[in-house]
Amino acid sequence: MLARRQLRPGFWLVFWREIDWLRRRPFLFAFVGVVPLALMALLTGIFSAGLATRLPIAVLDLDSSDLSRSIIRMVDATPDTAVAFRAGELAEGRGMILSGKVHGLLMLPLNLERDVFAGRRPEVVFFYNTQTLTTGNLTLRGVNAAVPTAAAGIRLSLRTAQGQPIEEARAAISPIPVQIHALFNPTLNYVHFLLAALLPSLLQIVIVAASAYAVGMDVETRYRLRILRRLGGGLWPAMAGKLLPYTVIFMLVLGVSDAVLFGILELPLQGRSWLLVIAGFLFILSCQLLGTLLALLLRSTTSAVSIATLLTSPAFGFMGIGFPRLGMNAFSLGFGALLPGTWYLTARIDQTVRGNPLDLSWRPILILLAFAVGLAGLVALRLEWMRANAARDAGGAPKAVLSEAGS
Repeated sequence: MLARRQLRPGFWLVFWREIDWLRRRPFLFAFVGVVPLALMALLTGIFSAGLATRLPIAVLDLDSSDLSRSIIRMVDATPDTAVAFRAGELAEGRGMILSGKVHGLLMLPLNLERDVFAGRRPEVVFFYNTQTLTTGNLTLRGVNAAVPTAAAGIRLSLRTAQGQPIEEARAAISPIPVQIHALFNPTLNYVHFLLAALLPSLLQIVIVAASAYAVGMDVETRYRLRILRRLGGGLWPAMAGKLLPYTVIFMLVLGVSDAVLFGILELPLQGRSWLLVIAGFLFILSCQLLGTLLALLLRSTTSAVSIATLLTSPAFGFMGIGFPRLGMNAFSLGFGALLPGTWYLTARIDQTVRGNPLDLSWRPILILLAFAVGLAGLVALRLEWMRANAARDAGGAPKAVLSEAGS
């Protein structure tokens, strides 16, 4: 500690001063280190299963035939759904959906078996809550996979019973078979696209808000800014020394999250790890500079943190995970493009599930570099403007005193 106190004004003096600030301010340390790790652990625990399976549904069987029971067994055998309740009437099943006990209700109509074997087309109805998109679509997928399979089996049995060869019967039922292959997430694992996107978007909020808070404490008044400039021997070395401890902490946080994703949850790494490291560093630096710029422009820590969270909180919706960016309007595309998290997420997807070749992987990284350079330039302009104002104010004070003495 004595050696640190004997440091001359410059980069390292501000750097060690910031380390001491983190040690003496538990809230700041928790904000930049403990909180993101805790939230990441919570999200990892939620999505660690990778895929929601065996979602409970209810069945209203009005036919009670061999066919209806066969359909129920097939629906229950799918990995997406589990027949958990038997409803006595439609109102009871509706109440189960509204209460959250089940995610859907499968209704098998009266005379289902008779109509099928008579060549008619009875309707099997499935009710589900469209407000819960993920669980609703998963249960719908399970029912859609089971019921047509049962119907195809019955049609195949009827044709073969009439003497038609089995190959001809299969060709008549499905003349053009369709094969579906998921290219970049074949297991439909939520870790591979949802959790891997949530963690950077969460980190973006923390980095921008924490940088705005940390810098805002030193630039909120001219007196504090003057002290910071003297400690650093200039505004640029002072600002660099102030930001570097947080850069190291955020890189460690990102490294821990990636270690869990790649090492424990087995997120695929089809590309190059060193490109991910470069993209992560540029992402963190861009977010820090964005928070710094907000603090310098607003000169109020509370306002800077508020605007930082307002800008970054909805960013996940415009990254192209829940809704493809190709289908977004101009505002959504522009909002997403103006935040570094969108391009960092693109770089992560390119190097993990897509495995893009090297010549196609540089675009998001170069955009992140442009973010860092552009934001650094804006921060430099703002710092120069503040330095010029401070110099002008310092030069104007003696003149005022002399004019008063002359009068």
